[in-house]
Amino acid sequence: MNDDEFAFFNHQLAAMLRDGIPLEGALRRLCADMRDGALKTELQSLETSLAKGTPLREAARACRLPELYQHLLEVGAQSNDLPGVLTLLADHYQRRHDLWTRLKGLMVYPMIVLSSAFLLSCFLGYLLGTLVWPSLEAITQQVSTSVAKMFLWLSPVLLGVVVVAALVVLAVPTVRRAMRWRMPAFKESSMAQVASAMSLMLRSGVPLDQSLALVERLEQGTRAGTELATWRKRLAAGHGKISDLAEPGRAFPPLFIWLVARGGDDLAAGFQKAAEIYQARAKHRAEMILYSALPVSILALGVMLISQLQPVFHTLVKFMNMIGDTGG
Repeated sequence: MNDDEFAFFNHQLAAMLRDGIPLEGALRRLCADMRDGALKTELQSLETSLAKGTPLREAARACRLPELYQHLLEVGAQSNDLPGVLTLLADHYQRRHDLWTRLKGLMVYPMIVLSSAFLLSCFLGYLLGTLVWPSLEAITQQVSTSVAKMFLWLSPVLLGVVVVAALVVLAVPTVRRAMRWRMPAFKESSMAQVASAMSLMLRSGVPLDQSLALVERLEQGTRAGTELATWRKRLAAGHGKISDLAEPGRAFPPLFIWLVARGGDDLAAGFQKAAEIYQARAKHRAEMILYSALPVSILALGVMLISQLQPVFHTLVKFMNMIGDTGG
């Protein structure tokens, strides 16, 4: 689902509801102007169910919309402030789109460099192994060793392993979710998303325990999900203050807890402040990684070339020494 398109849709829907247009009619009008896709299909399904008289709660749960969105639609309808909740949701998805667009750019450049280096290394391995190395063997009248041949293909093998590992991280959802809480920039982005979702629900009137439970489900199978489950248990045990129920861990560091606790009784403001700080940190880390990617890639390419050409240079040096000894 395109978060940018989803954010724009919710801004428009909130504006139409404020103008007094019924929800079904607003959905119908907006869907008519949308391009075909999964989002349009689900929203049309929602509009059809509402037109048949299905309650919003049941109609939303029957669609494959984000769980956070479904839950807050119910909250907005119950509080008679659906336009206000939709505006908050639109801002949330717009911030998420802006941040993930930057992080996707962070992933694209290293993948291009890795793939190019892998292809170049394979080409050099083939060129040296099939053309240059046999010619050197014939000139020097030496038989190549397995160690020397191994150096010719060491770089392609190592680069191939790295490329495959990167593709697995990007392609397998479970691995991607786990690595999201371990890699710099992505971890800060994940913390910002959790804080933003918590702030959004608390501002909409969702109790703290229900907010934690929903975010825990969204982060199931990650470090954050485990720590959020612990927070909920401590809250159920009577620890009402965030500084008592939220203990720092591998997912949420002490700074995160301190920023949320600074909100005092207004936890929504505390979570919002944490979201802003970690969103800014994620952007900064992404920029630093992008700026360092070029020199690091040049250095890695140089090391790769030296390691592949080393056996050839070594043999050439031996050949030159043989010529020198013969001439002497």
